Order: sequence, then C-alpha cells, then structure tokens
Amino acid sequence: MNAKTEDRFARMVAELKGRPLPKRFYKRAAVSGDAAPFAVCLDGRAVKTPGKRALALPCRALAEAVAGEWQAQVEVIDPAKMPLTRLANTALDRVMGNEAHIIAEIADYAGSDLVCYRAGEPGGLVEREARHWDPVLTWAGTHLAHPFIAVVGLMHQPQPEPTLKAVGAHLGARDAFQLTALHNLASLTGSALLALALEAAFLDADAAWAAAHVDEDWQIEQWGADAAAQVRRQARRAEFDVTIEFLSLAHRQP
Repeated sequence: MNAKTEDRFARMVAELKGRPLPKRFYKRAAVSGDAAPFAVCLDGRAVKTPGKRALALPCRALAEAVAGEWQAQVEVIDPAKMPLTRLANTALDRVMGNEAHIIAEIADYAGSDLVCYRAGEPGGLVEREARHWDPVLTWAGTHLAHPFIAVVGLMHQPQPEPTLKAVGAHLGARDAFQLTALHNLASLTGSALLALALEAAFLDADAAWAAAHVDEDWQIEQWGADAAAQVRRQARRAEFDVTIEFLSLAHRQP
C-alpha cells in the first residue's frame, strides 16, 4: 500500500470510529428514471451524496447495484458495508467537474509506474517481475501506440512525453465514474498500467493483484508474513475487487 492509500484508510477509519450509525428509516430502496441519469431513491425520495448532490448514476446496472446496498441494510445504515455507494459518492462529489485533475494524477502513476522499475537481483525475483510485468508493458505500448521505458533500480526514469500524453488522451474518453475506479485501482496497485489492463480485460483480477504484489510476495516467501500487514492486505483486496466491479458496471450501457 502506498502512502496515499495508507492515509486515506487512516482518515476513513478515524472518521467512522465513535460515531453512532444512523438507523434505517426507509422500507424500500429503488431506482428511478427511464433514462440516464438513474436516481437511487428511498421510499420514492432521492438519496443525496455527502456533498448534497443527487445520488444519480449514468447506467441502470450501476444504479441498481448501489440501490441494492441500501436495501441490504438492516437496522442501521453502515457505510462500511456500502462500498459501491462510497465510490459513487466520490465520483459525484470529488471527481465530476474535476476530471482533468484526476486524469493528471493517474498519468502521474504511469510516469513512475510500478511495472517499469525492476530489481537487478536475485535472479528469481528478476525472472518473476519479468514474467508478470513484461506482458503488461508490451500490451500498454501497443494499446496506446507509444512505448514505456523499464529500468533496473529505483532511480526515476522519466517516460517519454508522447507516451504520457497518450495516457491522458486515452483517459479523456472516460467519465467521472470510470475515472474514479481507475484512480482507485492505480492507487491500490501503484500502477496505472495495471489499472488500464484490468479495464481492457487484458488481465483478470487475480493476475493484476499478483502483478501488483510481486515484490511483496517475494519478501514474504523469504522472511514470512506479518499478521497485521496481512489484515491490511485483505482489506485492500476487498476494495480492489469492489472497485473492479464498480468499473465494470460503470462501463455498461445506460
């Protein structure tokens, strides 16, 4: 987990601790509208985001999934059990209208992407990185029509400007909901290229997760696992999986 992700989780936990959860006050959560955007409603009244915007989604499948989280609440409304709603809120309150900034942040990940920085030794780790990462680099270079440069070591290697512009142009076709998911995936993996490979179905979830943790898994094999770190990793994997679900739903037709 990178520092940004660590900070985000810490803030979220701190905000939720000690707060009583609101009681469920509605009988039915459902989707309203015959055309996009589709509003999530509680007993016919539109749900609002924390930023006071209507919780309205660009496609019915995503709206129904979010409404399903609200319907699944029992006695109280527990945000920790509503990850799709949280991502939708983020898209509406923080990303919509701010897409250019989010695109720039994802492009920053591509500019120092995990899969571009390789170990020089030991041989087993070098081979494992190449096996997981080389296909992603080759795919990305072909998909974006511009190559990425891989180096040995941690010294920053700037990527070619045309390559990063190609990343930005590619992301420019994405809406706020898709960008929210891609940014989250890049943050969780440390790699914009893994996020894009997931979106394009070049990698499945397990392959992308394994690629994001090549170095960490190697260290675990050598020295053993830390229990607390494993708990954090399980939480990240849960968020990773739900973000992929959100991205898939956000790409559905209205």
